[in-house]
Amino acid sequence: MITIKEVVNKKELKAFVKFPFELYKGSPYWVPPIISQEMEVFNKNKNPIFLDAEANLFVALKDNKIVGRIAVIINKLDLKRNHNKVRFGWFDVIDDIEVTKALINKANEIGKKNNLEYMEGPMGFSNLDKVGVLTEGYDHIGSMVTWYNYPYYVDHLEQLGMVQEKEYQENKFPFTNVNPDFFFRIQNLIKERYQLRPLNFTKTKDLMLYVDQMFDLFNRSYADLASFVEITDIQKAYFKEKFISFINPEFIKFVVDKDDNMVAFAVVMPSFAEALQKANGKLFPFGFRHLLKAKKECKTVSFYLIGVDPKYKNKGVTAIIFNEFYETLKPFNVQTCIRTPELEENQASHQIWKHFDSVTYKRRKTYRKDLE
Repeated sequence: MITIKEVVNKKELKAFVKFPFELYKGSPYWVPPIISQEMEVFNKNKNPIFLDAEANLFVALKDNKIVGRIAVIINKLDLKRNHNKVRFGWFDVIDDIEVTKALINKANEIGKKNNLEYMEGPMGFSNLDKVGVLTEGYDHIGSMVTWYNYPYYVDHLEQLGMVQEKEYQENKFPFTNVNPDFFFRIQNLIKERYQLRPLNFTKTKDLMLYVDQMFDLFNRSYADLASFVEITDIQKAYFKEKFISFINPEFIKFVVDKDDNMVAFAVVMPSFAEALQKANGKLFPFGFRHLLKAKKECKTVSFYLIGVDPKYKNKGVTAIIFNEFYETLKPFNVQTCIRTPELEENQASHQIWKHFDSVTYKRRKTYRKDLE
């Protein structure tokens, strides 16, 4: 018999967070989160997303053992954009269709209670969260910004009548594909034509002065995407503290115009995948050391975010960014560059990368279903 239980206290939240550690135990491809950080995501006193969203967490029990989990999310900013949906994420389950059915029914129940029209997932609270169920590329290591799952997840969702809503690509290319002469030549022309200049940083405190502008530009540059939910002012402060302060300052690039208005940005992160596997969910006593080593000796990097002011799209501004990154990453002897999940329909983003001969090595989807 399957029982669905709502998570109501810290002990149960920790069990919710730790379930995937058992499910994927021994997998060379799953990348564990840091347990304390994952728990903080659902701390209503710390995560400002709860000013605009609510989440109900559930675990599925069989013989008094956790066999599945799900977070059911309603984002009020979604509703303002007429996205009348209930989100579900942090979805993990054993290979038992009845467990999946019981969990998905919880999303359906909460969505109907709130007079919503459909459910979509797996997805988080916003565009900066993990998204999608993996549909191709199961034999590649995951990343700290994506979910991993077994192939049967797709079968379960489709058996329950869910259909594809959005598809995402994950691409990569060797650093040797970067032609520095090409980008150096083009970026000089672009800088002169539009009176632009790059901003580089070696100290996080100097970088922080521009981060609010970066999030404002993120909101403008991604606003047309169907899945977009804006980053609010209070969320900016949270992300600055949680993420930006941990990234190498030289791995964040800005481009500004003659009046110091930001027109483009890019955020690159060292791949922490193998370090997180070694840490196995804990920062202490040795996890932090593994992460610091990965930060200093990165051979694989992820292009986490990249945005261009709509007024400057298709004008070659990213050539400035790529030129700056080439000069920054070369001394690290970077070997592989990864592009984090990008919407299949986002042709503007795909065009940015047309000179790199990227290879699509993973795909993932969100699924939807009308509420019953």
